[in-house]
Amino acid sequence: MLAGAGAAPAGAQPPPPARDTLTIGITQFPSTFHPNIDSMAAKSYVLGFARRPLTAYGPDWALACLLCDRVPSLENGGAVRETTPEGKPGIRVTWRLREDARWGDGAPISAEDLRFAWEAGRETATGFGPAEFYRSAYELVVQDARTVTLRFDKITFEYASAGEFQPLPARIERDRWQGDHRGYRNRTAYDTETATPGLWSGPYRVTAVQPGAGVTLERNEAWAGPAPAFRRIQVRTVENTAALEAQLLAGQLDMVAGELGLPVEQAAALERRAAGRFNVFYKPGLVYEHLDVQHDHPALGDKRVRQALLLATDRAQIVARLFENRQTVAHSSVNPLDRMHDADTRQWPHDPRRAAALLDEAGWRRGPDGIRRNAAGEKLSFELMTTAGNRAREAVQQVLQGMWRPAGIDARIRNEPPRVLFGETLSRRRLQGAALFAWVSGPENVPRSTLHSDEIPRAERNWSGQNFGGWRNAEMDALLEALPQELDAERRRSLWSRLQAIYAEELPALPLWFRADAHVWPRWLDGVRPTGHLNPTSLRVEEWRLR
Repeated sequence: MLAGAGAAPAGAQPPPPARDTLTIGITQFPSTFHPNIDSMAAKSYVLGFARRPLTAYGPDWALACLLCDRVPSLENGGAVRETTPEGKPGIRVTWRLREDARWGDGAPISAEDLRFAWEAGRETATGFGPAEFYRSAYELVVQDARTVTLRFDKITFEYASAGEFQPLPARIERDRWQGDHRGYRNRTAYDTETATPGLWSGPYRVTAVQPGAGVTLERNEAWAGPAPAFRRIQVRTVENTAALEAQLLAGQLDMVAGELGLPVEQAAALERRAAGRFNVFYKPGLVYEHLDVQHDHPALGDKRVRQALLLATDRAQIVARLFENRQTVAHSSVNPLDRMHDADTRQWPHDPRRAAALLDEAGWRRGPDGIRRNAAGEKLSFELMTTAGNRAREAVQQVLQGMWRPAGIDARIRNEPPRVLFGETLSRRRLQGAALFAWVSGPENVPRSTLHSDEIPRAERNWSGQNFGGWRNAEMDALLEALPQELDAERRRSLWSRLQAIYAEELPALPLWFRADAHVWPRWLDGVRPTGHLNPTSLRVEEWRLR
């Protein structure tokens, strides 16, 4: 808390020095600063300081308005059921922007900014995601300068959440988009002139970018909400977690963001060594650490091989040895903290003998060097990738490689910086095997963008979509389309159970564990509230205060 003004009594400790800059360390650098292009945790964290979406989930996991004046609902009239022109059940949802919403140059955030975002998203060549939102929102009606209504061709339980749909400054971006929609991502001011004040709508605005190294943000004078505590925030990228810890201890960093910071076991060791110097908060949540696999690979496209990989992996031992039992072994992509988690979902316990039998059945026989081969003599071999410099993930890679080799599986480790792995290798489907990384979601988030066959990135859609592995399953597609349209939570539960059953059987990705994030901040800082889901702590930076 802040102390009141006045003379200090004799013998009292002097007040702490004024602080006008907060320096934060994260382990990744954004591949883009455009709010609607590419999903990456680093971008989400940085833009949380400088952007305000229409709606977001809070630390209490409840949906709240940030840029709008109320969450639309059927009860308050913000959402209305209707029939589409094709005669199908539809819904119209109205969002009204806050009267005090301003871009960083003082211009009002307007309905035209929402219209432009919708038009750009509807054009598939732009490459906005998630594409399904824009396909379903078939009409946008401007009601007045601050109000728009979207008409959707289906009713979903998520209708009140605007998700990734957020305004873009039309007067800056529209001319860059028109004419060559496909090339827009290379011309957007968010990446070519990132310090332009009119791009930003949060308590801070980006004032400088050091590519690959850091971002400087300063107070947005046009921000009408509570004044943030710091004049400047510096977000530094330190991809090696050992170096990240060293900079924190040396005072070069004030805090490390839990969303993209130290692995829990490294944070726990730091907490023991530097007792009392930092607040360390462990937040379990909807962070799903897994292995994305390339389904076009001759071995990994066979579910028996994927099942064998999981059977050959002693995940409980990894969690115990590397993470001090602070992670929860995953059996599907739905977290036990989520109300739709099914505890009866099939599990794949560590069983090397069963793994060997499945590989034999799939036609992969041991060769003279112990590595399995198929009838054509091809080795059961693939690349195993992750984000370079993440000490915990690199340790997991080594353990996985060691566990798989006795099963006759050759995993070749090759890592890339996060901005390359996510911005190029995964998004353009250049993965040659498996990639270790995490998805983070909101509460009861339908995983259409990662599992639906229509979300496989492809050139004609400018590589939008997050089904990087190229998995296809007709029943899953049907479930992902039906699930959002079931408004009754109990009836949704059976659909969720079936989704988890298919996932556990087919293993479109290999589930490892649900992650707890270790948030490390200085003892002189208050108000940081970890959420445990996709909306980062930075979205509420105006609540951060000096003690």
